[in-house]
Amino acid sequence: MRPTQAKDHPAAAPSPLPRLVAPSGSSPRRRRAGRAAAGGAHSAGPPRGAALRQVEPVAVDEDVPAAVGHVLDQVLADRLARAGALDALFAGELAERVARFTQAGGKRTRSQLVWWSMRACGGSDGSTAAAALRVGAALELLQTCALVHDDVMDGATLRRGRPALHADVQGRYGDTAAPARAARFGEAAAILAGDLALAWSDDVVAETPLDRWTATAVRRLWSDMRTEMVAGQFLDLQGQLTGSRSQPRALRAACLKSALYSVERPLALGAALAGADGRTIRALCAAGRRVGMAFQLRDDLDDVFGDPERTGKSPGGDIREGKPTYLVALAVARAEAAGDRPALTVLERTLGDENLSPAGLDEVREVLVRTGARAAVESKIDRLSTQGLRHFDGALPATEATARLRGLLAAAAVSRAASPDGCRTASPGAVPVGAPAGPPGAGAVDTPEGSSGTDPADTPESPSGAGPADTPGGSPGVAPAASRASRVSGAASPGPDDPPARSRPAPALAPAGSVAAEARR
Repeated sequence: MRPTQAKDHPAAAPSPLPRLVAPSGSSPRRRRAGRAAAGGAHSAGPPRGAALRQVEPVAVDEDVPAAVGHVLDQVLADRLARAGALDALFAGELAERVARFTQAGGKRTRSQLVWWSMRACGGSDGSTAAAALRVGAALELLQTCALVHDDVMDGATLRRGRPALHADVQGRYGDTAAPARAARFGEAAAILAGDLALAWSDDVVAETPLDRWTATAVRRLWSDMRTEMVAGQFLDLQGQLTGSRSQPRALRAACLKSALYSVERPLALGAALAGADGRTIRALCAAGRRVGMAFQLRDDLDDVFGDPERTGKSPGGDIREGKPTYLVALAVARAEAAGDRPALTVLERTLGDENLSPAGLDEVREVLVRTGARAAVESKIDRLSTQGLRHFDGALPATEATARLRGLLAAAAVSRAASPDGCRTASPGAVPVGAPAGPPGAGAVDTPEGSSGTDPADTPESPSGAGPADTPGGSPGVAPAASRASRVSGAASPGPDDPPARSRPAPALAPAGSVAAEARR
């Protein structure tokens, strides 16, 4: 999948990494302020040349999810009308299911991150606001694609407390076909539904009028994000098949599949829409990657220990599917280090057992607690969140929008689904496990494969484009260095070796991976 390019862009073909390079001329911020006056003469708009309807940013600030939902309603109404003109059965059976699934989405967290990143980076004009809402709507459609496909691959029958899309289609045809054929058709229809949601999300981004610099930045970010999602999902599935219990590989898959897509890339998209400079974007990406990793680790805990009434899905899905999560990999490593055979027996017997009973899941919970894996992951979540907020603090001016964005990041890793006691009582027949494998803090099993002193989860797949401004002295968790006086406009000052602003390309927002992280594998 390649990013859509403006037809009149004079630059060379894009590099494989999303470099935010402004064409010669005025700075991104000056061009952004002059878009409306220029009448879109230099925009990379939709094929039909339609202009964005102006949006009042302050009004959207009052209720961002509602504003994104309104844009989604408009987009989906247009797509459903086109689908109906194409074929009524297709529209009713497939396209409408995609629309309903998307409109019934959750908290619109990713689109809120886009919006508040754009606002915190200085986006204030109507056309930029409208573009941010459209990109947010596109992210919601991309999320539909990811969830629908994920449910098929995982064999999950529930999503948000309702039948998953493939299960819903299967039920629709359960009386007219044999169960196996109806199930197969439901899965095939769900794959097509996810494809349709992906196509619609790409359409929304491609049809959003943007100036040439912003169009290049946004579409390269969008292209990389889609590829990262697929790579992460593949690693997740491959880990299930092979029974991988490698902690670095678990973190790698989590970073690609969730951390980038859920937090880092939305932040970068919003900043790019606002015309933020490279150093500001680097700081936001460093914050987003760490918070995103904390978000995924929290999701792993909630899958095992969360209240199903809040998660909207059956508990223990990751255990039954044998997913190679960091939580499980850590428990295995700790049990092996302690010579805890009872714990290893429980894990070997239950991981990947599709018919695992509630009592069996209780045994797994007990192992995760007694080995210290659960406490270690909780501590790691706290460290990652703290490091992420350190990268964030000071990168942007102290405004209400910055405070709102920080609040979203701080809340990202908070459990949304914990039961009152956090863990069900083990059933009477639970297999006893050995003593906890040492304290829950970091130990030898927390830094596997010979990496001494640095836990890979504490520096999750650091951007390969990170430089001294990102992690001064090479230490993770330190906010980017910048002159305080230079942040009046929301941009950090350039470093001593940076070229002038007009010609300075932003460092690559690299796909997940660093030389140090790869070496640990």
